[in-house]
Amino acid sequence: MSHMAYGCLMSVDRDQVLRSAAALLTRKGSATMDEVARAAGISRATLHRHFAGRDALVRALEELGIQECEAALEAARLGEDGAEEALRRLVKEIQPAAGLFAFLVTENQLFEDDAQHEGWSRLDDSIGALFRRGQESGEFRIDLSPAWLTEALYGLVGAGAWAVLDGRVAAKDFTHMIAELLIGGAQRRVEP
Repeated sequence: MSHMAYGCLMSVDRDQVLRSAAALLTRKGSATMDEVARAAGISRATLHRHFAGRDALVRALEELGIQECEAALEAARLGEDGAEEALRRLVKEIQPAAGLFAFLVTENQLFEDDAQHEGWSRLDDSIGALFRRGQESGEFRIDLSPAWLTEALYGLVGAGAWAVLDGRVAAKDFTHMIAELLIGGAQRRVEP
């Protein structure tokens, strides 16, 4: 087998390992590297060749999660229609990545002194801009900052993902549940 073919095979394997690690850690955030290796159907030594340790694995999952969230932002067309409508689309588009996103948000709280990842900053900026647009158009309250509304969205996406995984909420209700609660709380009310 040529080096080129082997290199190609390795990258496909790495992606598959990453996806099975994401699926496991989404369900069980405390899973060990041994459990991750078993879930991926590889030895711990093979896992270690791909990812030097749990931190390296989490960092690779973070890249994957950010890519998936950025793809969801793009698919949601945040600049089109009213901000409320765009927010509903965003919640719907982010649902497939919600479990991984929830795991990463929890994991990132453990890396307090870590420099803010620029991918997270891009997500924060894009979503914050959506909330700001909704405030400027009169759709959203102005007494809640775009940064807080962004954090609230992250929290609800994470809570929704866990509730679906635990079977307490049907996956089909995910978008409605999150969008209605967040929009209901963020809507600007006209005084009578």
